[in-house]
Amino acid sequence: MKVYQTNEIKNIALLGNDGSGKTTLTEALLYESGIIKRRGRITAKNTVSDYFPVEQEYGYSVFSTVYHVEWNGKKLNIIDCPGSDDFVGAAITALNVTDTAILLLNGQYGPEVGTQNHFRYTEKLGKPVIFLVNQLDSEKCDFDHVLEQLKENYGPKVVPVQYPLATGPDFNSLIDVLLMKKYSWGPEGGAPTIEDIPAEEMEKAMEWHKTLVEAAAEHDETLMEKFFESESLTEDEMREGIRKGLAARGMFPVFCVCAGKDMGVRRLMEFLGNVVPFVDEMPVVHNTRGVPVPPDPNGPTSLYFFKTAVEPHIGDVQYFKVMSGVVKEGDDLSNADRGSKERMAQLYVCAGATRDKVDELRAGDIGCTVKLKDVKTGNTLNGKDCENRFNFIKYPNPKYTRAIKPVNEADTEKMMAVLNRMREEDPTWVIEQSKELKQILVHGQGEFHLRTLKWRLENNEKLQVQFFEPKIPYRETITKAARADYRHKKQSGGAGQFGEVHLIVEPYYEGMPMPDVYRFNGQEFKMNVKGTETIDLEWGGKLVFVNSVVGGAIDARFMPAILKGIMSRMEQGPLTGSYARDVRVIVYDGKMHPVDSNEISFMLAGRHAFSEAFKNAGPKILEPIYDVEVFVPSDKLGDVMSDMQGRRGMIMGMSSEKGYEKLAAKVPLKEMSNYSTSLSSLTGGRASFIMKFASYELVPTDVQNKLMKEFEEQDKDDM
Repeated sequence: MKVYQTNEIKNIALLGNDGSGKTTLTEALLYESGIIKRRGRITAKNTVSDYFPVEQEYGYSVFSTVYHVEWNGKKLNIIDCPGSDDFVGAAITALNVTDTAILLLNGQYGPEVGTQNHFRYTEKLGKPVIFLVNQLDSEKCDFDHVLEQLKENYGPKVVPVQYPLATGPDFNSLIDVLLMKKYSWGPEGGAPTIEDIPAEEMEKAMEWHKTLVEAAAEHDETLMEKFFESESLTEDEMREGIRKGLAARGMFPVFCVCAGKDMGVRRLMEFLGNVVPFVDEMPVVHNTRGVPVPPDPNGPTSLYFFKTAVEPHIGDVQYFKVMSGVVKEGDDLSNADRGSKERMAQLYVCAGATRDKVDELRAGDIGCTVKLKDVKTGNTLNGKDCENRFNFIKYPNPKYTRAIKPVNEADTEKMMAVLNRMREEDPTWVIEQSKELKQILVHGQGEFHLRTLKWRLENNEKLQVQFFEPKIPYRETITKAARADYRHKKQSGGAGQFGEVHLIVEPYYEGMPMPDVYRFNGQEFKMNVKGTETIDLEWGGKLVFVNSVVGGAIDARFMPAILKGIMSRMEQGPLTGSYARDVRVIVYDGKMHPVDSNEISFMLAGRHAFSEAFKNAGPKILEPIYDVEVFVPSDKLGDVMSDMQGRRGMIMGMSSEKGYEKLAAKVPLKEMSNYSTSLSSLTGGRASFIMKFASYELVPTDVQNKLMKEFEEQDKDDM
C-alpha cells in the first residue's frame, strides 16, 4: 500500500441510529473500493464491522470498527460507530479523532433520537455533517418527508445534493443536482448508468441546483461575486464552495443511497474523495498545555491512542492517530503518560479484523499496532524532544449503575482484573469499589450497555456474575443544636482509663457565625473559642471542630483524640449507618485524671458524646438529587412527565429543541435505578436522557421512616 501524504488523507465518522444500515453501507464502501471481494451480510455473520461474538449474538454494533478505503489517490479512514446511545463512548471517540461526520438515516423513519444525539455531539465538537438517507427501497420510505423533517430540525443549512425519482421496491435511479445528471442502476447496483436529466424533471432539478449553488457560494467571497454576476458556478467552484461550507458547518449536504443494493455508494465515495475537507484543512488540536499541534509530517512524531480492542489469539490491538510527524516500523517512542519506552514493532492499517502491514504512517493518518508493553487508551507516544499529551475526549456521565459480584467469591480478583481491562475498550464503563456501600459498582450508559458487559464476562471469560440494585449513598445531618456529655471510665487493675467530654452539636452552613452563648433547658453555656478546625469531608460537606475548653479542663494534647472519635462516628451515622455531614461540634468542657487519662479514653468519650448529641439534634437523612435532562418526542412528553412525577421528580423547565422536547427535572437517585429501561419502554426507544449529580437534600419523613426501619431490620439480620 502506498504511503499517503497528510493532504491526501480524510478521516470520517459514520454515525446513525440503530437500524439505519451503517454495517451494510460499510460492506458496500469496502466492496466498491476493492478492499473486499464480496459483500458480507449481518444475517450471515460475515461482515467487516460487527465481527466480535457479542455483536453477532445481539445482531448489532457494540464496538466501533476502523477501516480505510482508497479512492482516486485519496485515503479515507472511516470509523463505523454503534448506533445505540448505550455505546455512545465509541461515537464520541470517533468524532474526536475524525474531521467529518456522515449521519446515516433510515429512509423509513427519518431523523430519530440517535440522529438527534449524534448531531448534538457534532455541534459541540464543531464537526462538518453530511446527511445520508439510506433504505430508499423500503415500502415506507418517503424522501420528501425525511427532507422536510431535516429542514425543520436543522434549518436552511440542510441542502439536498440528490433526490430519488421514486422510493420503495422500485427505487433504482436518482437525480444529482451537483453534477446535473441522472444516475440509474440495474438490479445488482454497482456502476451506474449516467444520463442527462429527463425533461419532466428539469424544472425541479434546476431549482434544487440553484439552491445548492447559492449555498456553495455563500462561504467564499470570490464565489459569491461570481454567483451574483452569472448565477452559476463551475463544478470545481461548487466543490470548493461546498468544502468551505462543510468545514464551517454552514451547510449540511443531503445524499441518497440504497446500501443493501449498492446503489449510490460509488457516487458518495466520489463526493467524499473530492469535497470532504482534508485533515490539514480542519481546526488544529491543542495538547494539554494548550499548545497547538498541527498535523505536520515534518513536525516531531506524536501518536494518540484512542481505542483498544482485545481480540482472541492476539490480545490487545491498539488504534492510534498520528497527531504530528511520521511513525515508522521499528521506531522507539516514549509514553508521555506512563514514562515507559515502546518500540513500534509492527504498523498496520485495518479493515475490521483484517490488518495490512505498512512501513510508515504520516501526520493525520490512522493505524493500529499490537504487542505494546504498557500503552493504555488515552496515552500519547512521542519521538525525541517532544512532550505532547492529549486529553481532548470528554465522555458523558454514566446513567445506569449496578452492583456486581461473582457467583464464586474466590473469583473477585479475577473479575476486577477483567473489568479494568474491558474499561480500556470502552471508557464509558466506570468501575468503582465503594468503601462506603461495601459494593463493587459498574456504571454505564444503560441497561443494554451493562447486559453486554455481563454477556462478555460469562461467555468470553467463563466468569459467572450477578447484578444487584446498588445501595444509595445517603448522608445524615442534624437540624437543630443539642448538647451531651459522656464519661469514659475503666478500672481493671494497673493503669485505668478516664476521659470526660462535654460538647454541643449544631447544623453547619458556609459562613455561619459562632454564637457567644447557647441555651439548653433554661441553662446558659458561654463560649470562649480557643481554636477552630474545618475539615472538608471526602464524602462531601464539612465538619467544623471548635475547641472552647477553658481553665485547662481538658489538655490540648487530647483534642485530636476527641476529633478522631467524632470522625469515626461521622463515618457511620446513627440513623442508617451512612456518612454524616455539615455539622459543627463545640467541645466546651470535660474532665481529666492525672494518671488514667489517655488518648483512647478521650477518643471514646468524644465518640459517645457526639453520638448522643447527634440523636437529639433532629437528625435527618439526606439523599443524592440529580439534574436530569430528557430529550423526548413531543407526542410522548405527557407520558414522560407523569412518569417523572411518579419518581418524586421536580420539573424545572421545558423547551423545544430541533424536533424534540427537552424536559429538565431534579430527581432522587433512588428513583433513577431503572429509568433508562422505563424511558425506552415508554417511548419505544425514541427518547434519551443525561444526568449529573446536583446536591444532597432532605428525604421526606415517610421515606426516612422506611429507610430507618430497613436499617434496623438489616442490623438484626447481621447480629
